[in-house]
Amino acid sequence: MDVEDRDGSMVVINCTRKVQNLSMHVDDIKKSLDNDGVIVYPTDTLYAIGCNPFKETAVRKTFEIKKRPLVAPLSIAVHDMEGINEIAVLNDLAIKVIKKFLPGPITLLLRKKDNVPDILTSGSKNVAVRIPDHPVALELLRRVGPLTATSANLHGANEPINMEIPFKQFKNSVDFYIDCGKTQYGKPSTIVDLSAGTIKIIREGALSINAISDDG
Repeated sequence: MDVEDRDGSMVVINCTRKVQNLSMHVDDIKKSLDNDGVIVYPTDTLYAIGCNPFKETAVRKTFEIKKRPLVAPLSIAVHDMEGINEIAVLNDLAIKVIKKFLPGPITLLLRKKDNVPDILTSGSKNVAVRIPDHPVALELLRRVGPLTATSANLHGANEPINMEIPFKQFKNSVDFYIDCGKTQYGKPSTIVDLSAGTIKIIREGALSINAISDDG
């Protein structure tokens, strides 16, 4: 994994889906995130723009970088089911769906816990959370903790299936770019509302709705 500093104000980490050398840079990434920094990182679906979801200043900055209206909530990526349990209320159906489909291209809407800032959910009582099926993303999440996971593009712009799209759009607004080539699915995750203990498809994406059943 090579590091290229393109202009002194950002770092681009060039990698494959391997994670061997991530430890060389993760401390600097974590330091940036702890100081309200913003990164772009790969997932199985699209590239994501990530910040510490519990820091309101960082979340607000992420909205501004994306030019995303504050009424459009941001999702969160975590490393495992324990990470979901720390920010959301797990009902029986959610546990079944998590065990069957995650890590994978699905985002779950669940009742949020009090530690999730209202700005991130646009005032909603629900939070969108996922576990991406990408080794670099999973190792990053394991090392630095939860990250926002909304797509790394300007609001309404082309979907970021590779690093070129966010890099051209965000440039110096982002502190770290982690480039792992083209994403696996090249389309957004499927969003499923499980907050009421039943399945409600909000958006069909990389995972077909036919693959999802009420019994998980």
